[in-house]
Amino acid sequence: MAARRRTAVVTGASSGVGLAGAIELARGGWNVIALGRDPRRSSEAHAAIRAAADADARVEMIVGDLALMADTARMAERILAIGGPIHALCNNAGGVRPERLETTEGNEATFAGNHLGHFLLTRDLMPVLVATAADCGPGSVRIIAVSSEGHRQAPSFDWDDLQGIQNWESGRNYCLAKLCNLLFTQELARRHAADGIVAHGMHPGEADTNFASHAVPEMQAYIATLDRIPPEVGGRTLAWLAASEEAGRSTAGYFFDCAPVEPDPLVGDEVLAARLWTASEALIS
Repeated sequence: MAARRRTAVVTGASSGVGLAGAIELARGGWNVIALGRDPRRSSEAHAAIRAAADADARVEMIVGDLALMADTARMAERILAIGGPIHALCNNAGGVRPERLETTEGNEATFAGNHLGHFLLTRDLMPVLVATAADCGPGSVRIIAVSSEGHRQAPSFDWDDLQGIQNWESGRNYCLAKLCNLLFTQELARRHAADGIVAHGMHPGEADTNFASHAVPEMQAYIATLDRIPPEVGGRTLAWLAASEEAGRSTAGYFFDCAPVEPDPLVGDEVLAARLWTASEALIS
């Protein structure tokens, strides 16, 4: 049975939707390689995922910051060193910032943490994902992006200032990154359809997490007016997209609460998705 156990990599698994999804997968008999940024929360999350898993399941926690490409590359190396197939890559980590922050590598932190880090992590893990799909068959390997309905409020792309470093606004940059998540998903689905890899995006809902605590006051006030739902709702969708037979029968979808939702029409723009891919490659090179 251990040889048939599937493995998921889950980013942002130290709290919220990522932790809920990791626990759901562990309960379903999966190995889980969890990524988190905060050491204390990551340690607590590791224990919670471990408690939900079978005694012989592998549960690993890797601490690092997806907003830093060097950290992301190191985490990818650690995942590859653990070895074995990878059946699901759950690109869940994300967040908003109350002030403009440029990383030590020169990237805008919101764009880097929500999009660029996942772009690099996916690229570095792709050989294993492709090999797993070849061994296990079409639809057996999934790449999932946790986006947001905020993608519908994204500004137009400024290709001279893609990350919004010169024209920074907290909500603007967050919504742009969430649109990038879905455009990346579309291009992944197109590029890797022949490999049998499925790529889907999802909206986690207005989850009751610590997300708002990192927002500007205006966004905090808006979020306070919303009906919040438990992070387990999004976690269930994340696990369902990774594990269910139904989710493996299609690709390039967008889901909420395990049901398909129509994204903004921009998400289907193949030219835009391809251009974002090329620009993202340039930024991580």
